[in-house]
Amino acid sequence: MRYLDEYRDPALARRLLDEIHTTAIRPWTLMEVCGGQTHTIVRQGIDTLLPAGLRMIHGPGCPVCVTPLELIDKALAVAARPEVVFTSYGDMLRVPGTGTDLLALRARSCDVRVVYSPLDAVRLAERHPDRQVVFFAVGFETTAPANAMAVLRAHQLRLPNFSVLVSHVLVPPAMTALLDAPDRRVQGFLAAGHVCAVMGWTEYEPIAHRYQVPVVVTGFEPLDLLEGVLMAVRQLEAGHARVENQYARAVHRDGNVRAREAIRRVFRVCDRAWRGIGTIPDSGLALADEFARYDAETRFDVAGLTAREHPACIAGDILTGAREPTDCTAYGAACTPRTPLGAPMVSTEGTCAAYHSAGRAAGPFPVVLPAPVRSS
Repeated sequence: MRYLDEYRDPALARRLLDEIHTTAIRPWTLMEVCGGQTHTIVRQGIDTLLPAGLRMIHGPGCPVCVTPLELIDKALAVAARPEVVFTSYGDMLRVPGTGTDLLALRARSCDVRVVYSPLDAVRLAERHPDRQVVFFAVGFETTAPANAMAVLRAHQLRLPNFSVLVSHVLVPPAMTALLDAPDRRVQGFLAAGHVCAVMGWTEYEPIAHRYQVPVVVTGFEPLDLLEGVLMAVRQLEAGHARVENQYARAVHRDGNVRAREAIRRVFRVCDRAWRGIGTIPDSGLALADEFARYDAETRFDVAGLTAREHPACIAGDILTGAREPTDCTAYGAACTPRTPLGAPMVSTEGTCAAYHSAGRAAGPFPVVLPAPVRSS
């Protein structure tokens, strides 16, 4: 299958693995930022095939997982209102709030609908002028342009019954927070290719320079990730710290200028809470003053809710790479994809879900790719 098979070629994978083993002389710790990358790494067993001293840890790059519990509870409060049609992408419906989730609300006859685009929600508002249509606008820089376009479209149509519940987060401030942590573990990053397809990589250059960490913009297929690891290891072994682009087939230095312009027009940078991590300054997007009328939090006055995380969930440690899902006493027992205690187990990009779907309830871990062949 074109554009897939060439990035999953076993012979090339063996060659890259062999080169990684030859290049990685000292122990290093790399973090892949995106949950999609985590799923490929775990599903393919890539982390189990790397040299013993080369460790991959998983970053906070799952948009569903980092949406703060307080905002999930606000979504539940809005969705429970009789005049509201609450819309969201499907992966948010089973994310647990303090007491329930959106899927349970829908089972109790609340009007919760899955949409495939925020513009679908705008069209719902056009068709149902007697209802308040709310879209749950979560995600990183990848989903922000489409959400911005939905707000602009509603503004163009002068729709009084459309609003968005915004929980956008930004990747570079999260990377900086991880590097500022007293127990800093990360020595190099594999940056998320789709985020960079929108934003480019210029924001990462000051991070690489200030913290002396290599940042490699990386794709999502097995060969992308192996090449990204190799590029990062080469820099570390050579004492370099710069931004390199492995995902050149999709990413340009300045990203998508029109998408960035839509984000800049509709949103402003704000402090944002990350689930399990806490508030990171300047790490989120909120509606700009011109579009504040479309803010569902203000329209439905859902401030003052008290959120409570499940005491057994260690999602914060997992999202910062401090611990692995199999370190959690609830993993695979009290917490499963059917009975998630935290978002990382239910999201399609969650680290716990990746481990669970790969059968990592207890070792030994599965190995899918063949072992590297060393030349004599």
